Amino acid sequence: MVNILLERTAPLPLPEAWRRLTEWPRHGEVVPLTRVTVLTAPPTHEGTVIVARTGLGPLAFEDRMEVTVWRPPTDEEHGLVRLEKRGRVVKGWAEIEVRPGPGGRSHVIWREELRVPLLPGPVDPLLHRASHTMFGRAANRLLRMP
Repeated sequence: MVNILLERTAPLPLPEAWRRLTEWPRHGEVVPLTRVTVLTAPPTHEGTVIVARTGLGPLAFEDRMEVTVWRPPTDEEHGLVRLEKRGRVVKGWAEIEVRPGPGGRSHVIWREELRVPLLPGPVDPLLHRASHTMFGRAANRLLRMP
C-alpha cells in the first residue's frame, strides 16, 4: 500500500481551483498515456463513476473510481471530493480538498491511498515515487490550465 500527500497553493479563487481539479476528463490531458471517461451523466455528484484508462493497447489498465463525497466549496466551507478506486488493478481512494489560502489563494491538499494487489510489497517504494511524481505534476498542470 502506498500513501501520497501533496499540497499546493494556487493564485486562484476556491471555485476556480475546484473546477480545474474536478473536471475529470482534464486529468487525461495531464497524465501521460491516460484517457479519462465519465460514465455518469453530469454534473458530478455522489455516485458519479469515472474510468481512467492508462497504457497502450493490451498493456493498458483501467482505474475505475466512484465519487463517494462531493462537497464543492462554499463561502462557509472548504471543498472536498473523495473517490473510491474500485478497479481490478488499482484499489484505494483519492481525496482532493480545496481550502482558503493566504492572500485569496487556494490551498489544495491531494491525498491518495493506492493498493496494487498484483505487485509485491517490496515494489511499494518505487510505486510511491512514481505516483507522487505523476500526481504532483498532474496537480500542477491542472491548476495552471484555464
